[in-house]
Amino acid sequence: MQSTLQRTVRLGVRSLLLHKLRSALTTLGVLFGVSSVIAMLAIGEGASLEAQEQIRQLGSQNVILRSVKPAEEQVSNQRQRVISYGLTHEDLARIQDSFPAVRRAVPLRQLPEEVRFGGSAIRPDVISTLPAFRDATGRVVSLGRFLDEVDERTVANVCVLGYEVARALFPFQDPLGERVKVGADYFTVVGTLLPRVRLGSDRPEAGEDNAGELFIPLSTGTKWFGETLVKMRSGSMDMEQVELHEIIVEVDHAENVPMVADAAREMLEREHAQRDYKVVVPLELLLRAEETKRIFNIVLGSIAGISLLVGGIGIMNVMLATVTERTREIGIRRALGAKRRHIVTQFLVETVVLSVGGGVLGILLGVLIPVAVEEFADMRTVVTPSGPLLAFGISAGIGVVFGLYPAWRAATMDPVEALRHE
Repeated sequence: MQSTLQRTVRLGVRSLLLHKLRSALTTLGVLFGVSSVIAMLAIGEGASLEAQEQIRQLGSQNVILRSVKPAEEQVSNQRQRVISYGLTHEDLARIQDSFPAVRRAVPLRQLPEEVRFGGSAIRPDVISTLPAFRDATGRVVSLGRFLDEVDERTVANVCVLGYEVARALFPFQDPLGERVKVGADYFTVVGTLLPRVRLGSDRPEAGEDNAGELFIPLSTGTKWFGETLVKMRSGSMDMEQVELHEIIVEVDHAENVPMVADAAREMLEREHAQRDYKVVVPLELLLRAEETKRIFNIVLGSIAGISLLVGGIGIMNVMLATVTERTREIGIRRALGAKRRHIVTQFLVETVVLSVGGGVLGILLGVLIPVAVEEFADMRTVVTPSGPLLAFGISAGIGVVFGLYPAWRAATMDPVEALRHE
């Protein structure tokens, strides 16, 4: 039995090699179908994991409240004005005193100040906040330390540099102990942080400068920069009065996050005359990202099925033409005693060789494409074992399914009529 199968496989391969170009072109349909499946799944998996990682970095047990400038205030009128909006210290006190599931609430303010060291100058997000910010967000210290309670209590002129700021201002030296100029005042660097991946909503808008983050104590920021922020735009001067730009609310248990988020929305809607706030719930975003990933995989699977279906139709078309060309050969084999199952096996072997060969080459190309995308397009890709296995299994299955009809047609030929065929 084994020798018969081996002989049939050798015969099938020899028959395919008689028409090398046709066999190669037929294989390309499966090859590109398999490679596109693996590449699309790898790119989709990478994008999904990156999005979920971004959301987790915000903290799945956090509820983030943000100040949002009202839309009607965004039109510049070429004159000085003061705009008051956003979160307040009263909002912070209500959250801390009224929400029993809240472990802590961390406020922060963003200051539009230039940061200088030597001849270098950048405009990062200068953030004044409390020492609990690091624990609430899970930020990792690279060098030195983060802000502490002593810094906040003594209104110390100290700062912690984000990764981008440290790299821009101190590319070739240790920043610890150095003094950087923030606005008109000098701050001593006490630590640096590892980089974080930004959410799409955190990215700077067109025309805005953003070179990372620099952290100072909340009390120091209030002392030196006050609560009125001055922004120059196209010859006009806008003065914004924002008490708090963001409040990070850390919840004691993940199951209490939706309740705290709903309570925060209700409280802000009741206390604010205008919608100058936004509530971001990373847990909701994470669940939404996972659902999006599932839908995306279904869509990719459908596209993959169509592409491989086209490849299977190509194989069937070629095999039907092959059966017609080899009608006399089939008649001779039947006349010499070959049974129908032998004819079916022969043609099935040929279609499986075409599809499996295309599948193997498609796997190699499909693994190389994500590597090239990650190298040249700077996109994260993840090739999971299930992707190549699934694509290869489908390609082999297509060889069997789309080879059955040509094989059956060849096996059911009348031997006498086949011998008469010219």
